[in-house]
Formats: sequence, C-alpha cells, structure tokens
Amino acid sequence: MLSIIVPCYNEEESIPYFLEEVNKVKSKLHHELEFIFINDGSQDNTLEVLRQMHQRYPSELRYISFSRNFGKEAALYAGLQAAKGDLVTVMDADLQDPPDLLPEMVRLIETENYDCIGTRRADREGEPVVRSFFARAFYKIVNKIGETEMVDGARDFRLMTRQMVDAILELTEYNRFSKGIFSWVGFDTKYISYENRERVAGETSWSFWKLFKYSIDGIINFSDAPLNIASFIGAISCFGSGIALLFIIVRALLFGDPTSGWPSLVSILLFVGGLQLLCLGIIGKYIGKIFLETKKRPQFIVKETEKNVKREI
Repeated sequence: MLSIIVPCYNEEESIPYFLEEVNKVKSKLHHELEFIFINDGSQDNTLEVLRQMHQRYPSELRYISFSRNFGKEAALYAGLQAAKGDLVTVMDADLQDPPDLLPEMVRLIETENYDCIGTRRADREGEPVVRSFFARAFYKIVNKIGETEMVDGARDFRLMTRQMVDAILELTEYNRFSKGIFSWVGFDTKYISYENRERVAGETSWSFWKLFKYSIDGIINFSDAPLNIASFIGAISCFGSGIALLFIIVRALLFGDPTSGWPSLVSILLFVGGLQLLCLGIIGKYIGKIFLETKKRPQFIVKETEKNVKREI
C-alpha cells in the first residue's frame, strides 16, 4: 500500500484537480493507494469537498479534520500517524508537488534500496526575488551552524519507507520542523529535481512573515549556535568595556577628568543595552520552546473524520 498524506488549508478548489492528476498515474504505481487528507482548520468549504470525495472514493480516501488551524507541522504529524502504507508520501494539494514523479520515486526505492526519495526544486523561477534571497540565506546559515544538513530547495514532498516513518513518529516533540526531522533521522536518501510549478488553484497561505518565523523556528530547533553567539557578544562587550574603563582611568590620572563626552557615553550605554536585549531575546526564544515542551499539549485536536461525520452532506 502507498499512503498519500495531503495537508489542506483552504484548498477546496485544488482537491478535485489533485485527485484527478494522481489517478492519471495510478496504473503506473502498481500499489493500492490510500489518501489521507488533513483539514487544518480551513475557512472555506474544504471539509465539505472532502466529505464528497470520500463518498466518491469510500475505500481509498480518508480525512481528518482539526478543531482549528494547528499548522502544517501538526497536519503532517497527524497524517504520518494515520498512514498504514508500506510506503508513505507527503504532498501538497495545489499540485506544486507533481504526481507524475511518483512512479519514478517508487521505482528508486524498490530497485535501488533507498529509504527515502526526496524532491527539490531545480530553480526558484516565479518566486519573488526577496523571498528567494532569504530562502537561500536560510539554508546557508542553518547548514553552517547546525549539525543537521538541509538541502536547499528541498520540498516536504518525499516518498518514505515504513521504517523511516516509524522513526519520525518516535520524535514526539511539540516544536516540530519537518525538513530538519527528515534529515535528522538519517536513512539513505536520494533527491530528484524538477522545475518549479505554480499552484493549480487558490492562493498560498504562506506570507513572507510566516516563512520568516518558520525559518527562525528551524534554526532554533536544530542548533544552539544563537546561544553561543549571544555568549560571544556578551564576552566581547565585557572585554571592550574593561579596556575602555582602563583607558578612562589612565587618562584621568594623566590628564585630569574632562567633563565632555556625555553624548558618546550615552551612545555606548544604548549600544550595550541593545546587545543585552538581543541576548535576552535569544535566550527567551529557547526558554519559550522549553515552556511549550513541558506543557505536554497535544499537537492537534481532531473534530471529525470520515468515520465520525458531524453533519449530513
């Protein structure tokens, strides 16, 4: 069996197109298919569409609907927990993850003994220049300061063996960053490239600010380098302040204590205060992550599944 996990947020227009495209390559897969759609608190008619699609494909299509929007990471985790297949793939409903790659991905796993076949975009054509710049910068930074290598342009779209999926599910942390988790668990992985594709319908929910916060979470979840930087800044500031204090004392002893210099003194105080706030902010970010982990809150809350429909269609 091949399980296809599809997180959805306001994807009512994309879902029928997605199923149509997957069914086109179904004959080439030679596997029983299992669709698991995760409705992540959509504000449109995504849930109604999933109910209808389940009526059309009762033996193949399952869905899980959250009580509210918990985020894509929670949706991925819920899908991986629910998947029953020997092979499991994660795909977006907007067809930016091309289903026509699935037969080749299955072939590579079954004939070349890979544990995971990942995908990456060959280029960022069609993406805003600023977003592309920051995306490349993120991968460069996280690969330099972190111990887990992340492939530039890698998508969540990947085909995994049951063994790899079970290993991922053993990581029950609340603060999840799937791209890092996929790399952290290891296993033999091969990446295949494809040209960037536009959404088939609807609009993306990922704004620049959401992506920026997501990247910060990725850095914090897989590296303690920011804490080391904060410590380094504190040590340099302390050393610099000591040198400056020694200079002022020597100057006062040799030439007296001039009254000028208040603007520079205030500037130095503001600069040092800013560094302290920066370091406290970095530390606070890590403490906040610890706080969320210790609460032991669930990753998501399920409101409805295909077995427990809340309303009649």
